[in-house]
Amino acid sequence: MSRIIHVIACVALAVTVLGGSAQAQQQPTAPAAQPARPAFETKQVEGTDNVYVFRYGNSQAMFVVTSAGVIATDPIGYGRPQAVTTYIDEIKKVTNQPVKYVIYSHHHFDHIAGGKPFKDAGARFVAHKKAKDRLAALKDPHTVLPDETLNNTRTIKLGGTALELTYLGLNHSDSTLLMRLPKEKVVFAVDFVSVGTLPGRGMIDSYPLEWEASLKKLLAMDWEKLIPGHPGAGGRLGAKQDVQDILTFLQDA
Repeated sequence: MSRIIHVIACVALAVTVLGGSAQAQQQPTAPAAQPARPAFETKQVEGTDNVYVFRYGNSQAMFVVTSAGVIATDPIGYGRPQAVTTYIDEIKKVTNQPVKYVIYSHHHFDHIAGGKPFKDAGARFVAHKKAKDRLAALKDPHTVLPDETLNNTRTIKLGGTALELTYLGLNHSDSTLLMRLPKEKVVFAVDFVSVGTLPGRGMIDSYPLEWEASLKKLLAMDWEKLIPGHPGAGGRLGAKQDVQDILTFLQDA
């Protein structure tokens, strides 16, 4: 009797083990976890010798290295001063040239706050006049007041590099500057253009009806790559088709 019980127990154990193995084999394999995106990164724009994108969190800035110094853009230090010092450290990894200029894309704090370390190092700040007027009234202690302003266009020339600043009109704000590197055929367009997604239109100081005109002007300019103020879909840069897609959506909406 004990022998029979022993055999039954062995059979039951075998069935359990084999059944469990078969069941395990039938279970789909879980996909491998994707590596977490680093808190910040700096990438050189493909096809250029001197244009870089600095990303911290979900915000991006462009900087341009020349033989006479660096032209940086938006400090992106709103509520996170470590982003600005990291930005400066990342520039130092690329060049020992000092930052000569910091260009504000527009007056919204999420892009331009935190620039004091650049100012302390001797950089001059440039923005649209409306941006300076707003900042002067708000007196935010974390945002550097521009040293120089423009109304329509200005070209900054440094070390053989030209950076064109152009006011395209009302769009995401009333102070947005489009930055274009004509030689490199690269533009830096913040918030009024996005890549792979639709730009936010809910800002209380945006101008949806006039937005289309800015996009049409941008499409008419000579450029090939677009750096957005926030990472594009898949982290890619933009092209004219991205601008056209947004324009088409706005016209059909």
